[in-house]
Amino acid sequence: MELVEISERLQGTAQRLKKTAVLAAWLHRLERTEIAIGVHYMSGRLPQGRIGIGARLLAAAAQTAPACAPTLTLVEIDAALARLAEVRGAGSGARRRALLAELYARATRPEQEFLYRLLTGELRQGALEGLMLEAVAAAADIDAAEVRRAAMLAGDLPPVAEATLAEGRSGLARFRLTPLAAVKPMLAQTAANVEEALARLGKAAFEFKLDGVRVQVHKAGDAVRVYTRRLQDVTDSVPEIVDAVRGLDAGRLILDGEAISCAEDGRPRPFQETMRRFGRKQGVNALRAELPLSVLFFDCLHLDGRDLVGEPASARFEALAAALPAGLQIPRCITADADEARAFLEHALARGHEGLVAKALDAPYAAGDRGGAWLKIKVARTLDLVVLAAEWGHGRRRGWLSNLHLGARDPGTGGFVMLGKTFKGMTDEMLRWQTERLLALERRRDAHTVYVRPELVVEVAFDGLQQSPQYPGGLALRFARVKSYRTDKAPEDADTIEAVKALYVRQNGRV
Repeated sequence: MELVEISERLQGTAQRLKKTAVLAAWLHRLERTEIAIGVHYMSGRLPQGRIGIGARLLAAAAQTAPACAPTLTLVEIDAALARLAEVRGAGSGARRRALLAELYARATRPEQEFLYRLLTGELRQGALEGLMLEAVAAAADIDAAEVRRAAMLAGDLPPVAEATLAEGRSGLARFRLTPLAAVKPMLAQTAANVEEALARLGKAAFEFKLDGVRVQVHKAGDAVRVYTRRLQDVTDSVPEIVDAVRGLDAGRLILDGEAISCAEDGRPRPFQETMRRFGRKQGVNALRAELPLSVLFFDCLHLDGRDLVGEPASARFEALAAALPAGLQIPRCITADADEARAFLEHALARGHEGLVAKALDAPYAAGDRGGAWLKIKVARTLDLVVLAAEWGHGRRRGWLSNLHLGARDPGTGGFVMLGKTFKGMTDEMLRWQTERLLALERRRDAHTVYVRPELVVEVAFDGLQQSPQYPGGLALRFARVKSYRTDKAPEDADTIEAVKALYVRQNGRV
């Protein structure tokens, strides 16, 4: 299977342009039915998402004798994994083992190794979505910005890749901003304080930063759909949000905002409590009474036939104000004055919120992009990191996975760079939950440590960064503690090692 050969070539190639050229040439040779599958695999993802294949099943499959010659196709592998994903109920473990062994028996040894890395999330060729996007654009001879915009509107790259490579620019034209079809959210970088934000953005909008759940809400007539930042449809779990938007005068809307649950005194509850409201399809009314949700919107992407993603933030703010009552809008201050911005920050903190988000007034909505037009300002330093492993606890924590190994994302390799460990900030409930979740993600273990697939994102507070020869990135977290698990975020949403190094430079003025 040529996919394996290309993966091996990428692992031995350091330069981004050479990687792009290798991928573009390979994409040219794929049949239309193979394109979306190949883009998924080279990005280290499965079209089916999680399919319930754990370390034990993979260890058993690894004992299967390999095929002598390559015969598998991408379509056949995809079909086999789709069958695996559908297995449910009594006897499912044995059925999965049989299906996986059947697939492995048709694979050569290099193909078996590729499948193992794909199924464990351990692909390290660096062909992540940004690189794949550039390769698709090069293969189709279309500007990468056009492909990026289409992927933003589609919510994912593989269908865009298929349309682009099969139909060219006319295929891209099908991807339009449409109410009831989710798009990727715009993301933010970090600034140390309001002074840095103003230095980078000039006069800017400062908004409350809520420790809630990002939501994208669509309205088309009476139909209202609610999506998370990972584009999961959670409409049935959040009737308050549906009711709030359905009652608006506008007929067609796409709104970006934050859902949060507040206590009786009006202060926000912890993120983990708010997150309990999402994904629940049973007992929604009872949970609604216990944890009522509020929603505050900060952006408007579409209003009654007018697409706003390409317009400056100032115009989108005007559309938001025209469509929504003040009670549904995020508190916002537009200023170039540092004293005024600091006072607004103190106001946000006094209300129990995390800090502010500063936004460039002239920037379009760059969905799916963590550009410099949005800057998070928090008083407590935090990073979104990925759990790479966990050590068994001692004393009262015996029997629980406790000490977490934390990694930042490395876009260049597709891997993660370890920054340290922590066992602090965990409640008994969190220890129980993370032990169960991490064991489900287990890849291997030794006497003290369980190594896991890098899928779980955790928000970590810390007091600073320090140089450390112990870790490959050369930096380590000081006094790290768990703030919350971010089950609304995927590993690709984690902070990058470049962002961590930039924080260190701002902290100390040197690398």
